[in-house]
Amino acid sequence: MTPEPSAPETLAPERTDFIRDIVADDLRTGKHTTIVTRFPPEPNGYLHIGHAKSICLNFGIAAETGGRCHLRFDDTNPAREEQEYIDAIEADVRWLGFDWGEHLYHASDYFEQLYAWATELVRAGKAYVDDLSADEIREHRGTLTEPGRESPWRGRSVEESLDLFAQMRAGAFPNGARVLRARIDMASPNINLRDPVLYRIMHASHPRTGDSWCIYPTYDFAHGQSDAIEGVTHSLCTLEFEAHRPLYDWLLDNLPVPTRPRQIEFARLNLEYTALSKRVLLRLVTEGYVRGWDDPRMPTISGLRRRGFPAEGIRDFVAMIGVAKADSVVEFGMLEHAVRDVLNRTAQRRFGVLDPVRVVIEDYPEGQVEEMEVPNNPEDPAAGTRRVPFGQELWIERDDFMEEPAPKFYRLAPGREVRLRSAYFITCTGVVKDAQGRVVELRCTYDPATRGGASPDGRRPKATLHWVSAAHAVPAEVRLYGHLFQSADPGAAADLFADLDPGSETVLTGCQLEPSLADVPVGETVQFERLGYFTPDPDSRPGTPVFNRTVTLKDTWAKVQARS
Repeated sequence: MTPEPSAPETLAPERTDFIRDIVADDLRTGKHTTIVTRFPPEPNGYLHIGHAKSICLNFGIAAETGGRCHLRFDDTNPAREEQEYIDAIEADVRWLGFDWGEHLYHASDYFEQLYAWATELVRAGKAYVDDLSADEIREHRGTLTEPGRESPWRGRSVEESLDLFAQMRAGAFPNGARVLRARIDMASPNINLRDPVLYRIMHASHPRTGDSWCIYPTYDFAHGQSDAIEGVTHSLCTLEFEAHRPLYDWLLDNLPVPTRPRQIEFARLNLEYTALSKRVLLRLVTEGYVRGWDDPRMPTISGLRRRGFPAEGIRDFVAMIGVAKADSVVEFGMLEHAVRDVLNRTAQRRFGVLDPVRVVIEDYPEGQVEEMEVPNNPEDPAAGTRRVPFGQELWIERDDFMEEPAPKFYRLAPGREVRLRSAYFITCTGVVKDAQGRVVELRCTYDPATRGGASPDGRRPKATLHWVSAAHAVPAEVRLYGHLFQSADPGAAADLFADLDPGSETVLTGCQLEPSLADVPVGETVQFERLGYFTPDPDSRPGTPVFNRTVTLKDTWAKVQARS
């Protein structure tokens, strides 16, 4: 037997919230001795940051209590499900740091049992076959202030409904011709109890069961019964399912299920500048607004991974926002703060110049190459150092030079001395411009006594610049990302797609990187000193790396929190 997965280290500290309090009380009173949770995604799209909250909650509670968490695919709608999504979901959950061990399940595992239970409801007079169309069912359902109207077929005999339900399974009717509905209460104040649909006809091949079935259970019918079959103790759902809980309980009460799970709702994650609707995300992909589900601007887990967000940072973010009963909107800066906090500790430092201007050190020996010892991460002495080549010609950032320096500009200017990180002090002695008057080259001198970036006479320039040796530089493309939407609440004032920011991606070519960045593996994030955190994109090719900016170095959210 596969051992139960252990929690990532970031889950170790004790936490408390209303769900954990319920679970702890159930263990204390002996209601349950083993806690069983589940993460039940529909395989009709990629997981997003909102799912990460549910994943961390379900797997986290199970790990904290010595229980288990199941991964169960709610594969009840083959018209929208694909193997690609199934594979991506499994990869994303594992990447986040969780494992379901041997507890991988599918709603389709229970199709035969679910059909048998639906038949029992018909025999008990608690379900019937209805001939109304989907539009007619909606019309009969009523409103929040008006009761629904009974279907003309609500009084169908048990025998006729049993016969028609069997024919539905046998494929005798086309899509939409008939449905199976629960017979509950068309006047219920809860619309979900107004004879909800339990089965619909769908002639579509299923990824796992092929063409064995042409009727499929609805989510409301399959979910609670699947929980009961698996022995789930706590079925954790987001708040939109709160109104469905009476139906969840009604079905458990009226079927011979082996266990009795409890549904508990919590607030979903809402994030600024972000749309988390699968329908919207699918449209972004299919209509070409982004490159795919893993586009670094997408809030999908695969998109965040491609952008360089570490799994630990996402788990820490989920822990920071906590679990509540009321919906709220979380600042995007909070997510970026959690990511920076991890990367500041773990990411190695490198030199990269995104908008280069050439520097020629005229008194440096022509053809000479030195190797400078540069720390890999000042936050982690164990990370050691690396050797970076240095020569007569260098690249520095164009923004690090001003011919006529503004007040409080301390970087390079004519006649001014600056420090090159871990190298030498240099002084600008001349400026070369092209025919349009644009600076193309800076002429400088250096102080040989300052090798390593320190002066024996105690001089301390006010600015330290990063640099790249021109003779050894690796040319690269760098992609800078902003919010996909311009508004903090996309679509609130107009069409959501009108809020898309056309400048959400900026592609820089001609960037110059230190040699060690030529072959950084995809999935590793580094800090370009003074510029931010960057990660190689899968589009990289040998000799032509492509880097995505993960986040900048500036952490506005943390500063605001420190002042509050």
